[in-house]
Amino acid sequence: MVQAVVLLSGGLDSAAVAAWMAREGFQVVALTVDYGQRHRAELEASRRVAVALRVAEHVILPVDLRKVGGSALTAELPVPKAAGPLAPVAADIPVTYVPARNLLFLSLAAGLAEARGAQDIGIGVNALDYSGYPDCRPEFLRAFEEAANLGTRAGAEGRRFRVHAPLVDLRKVEILRLARELGVPVDLTLSCYDPGSAGNPCGRCDACRLRARAEAELDGRKLP
Repeated sequence: MVQAVVLLSGGLDSAAVAAWMAREGFQVVALTVDYGQRHRAELEASRRVAVALRVAEHVILPVDLRKVGGSALTAELPVPKAAGPLAPVAADIPVTYVPARNLLFLSLAAGLAEARGAQDIGIGVNALDYSGYPDCRPEFLRAFEEAANLGTRAGAEGRRFRVHAPLVDLRKVEILRLARELGVPVDLTLSCYDPGSAGNPCGRCDACRLRARAEAELDGRKLP
């Protein structure tokens, strides 16, 4: 089977992409980046999901972004939370944005793919129901793909990289529906920026609210 490297955070979106890539016929090599994130529970979630999806290989790569800082996920800054779990999420760029995170992660994925002889990279970014992150946009993904093909031996030799982002134009409720259709173990995933010590989601951060709103919509419950 043709291998593909998929960025697997432990959240719903990345798990859905891993399952989608497997359905498309790829042998999935999952890459989880341990970047010093405060929500450490997502690393354990990535292990659970990788086992459940039976990926061919799961690489957990430490890259400490705490020394860079600039984000509530890597520095001692409060994670923004709303009063209720179904409150709307603002479209501006929040303090949970990690500087250049997807740029860094995709570069690591490209390096791993080149080392494994793979040309395909999967990432669970979304440009509709998201928190304003600039590195989730289609134009960024196209630009990165071109840069990876210009800056690697594989690209120079004609083995061009392809970045797959099957969720980029889907709403969160559509992502949740797709995940269920693909048999993703949704209950094993974690979508939270500030989980408790036992790994339980806080219920009020942007990530929790996006997921809660999707679950409510899919179940036919009224949203505020």
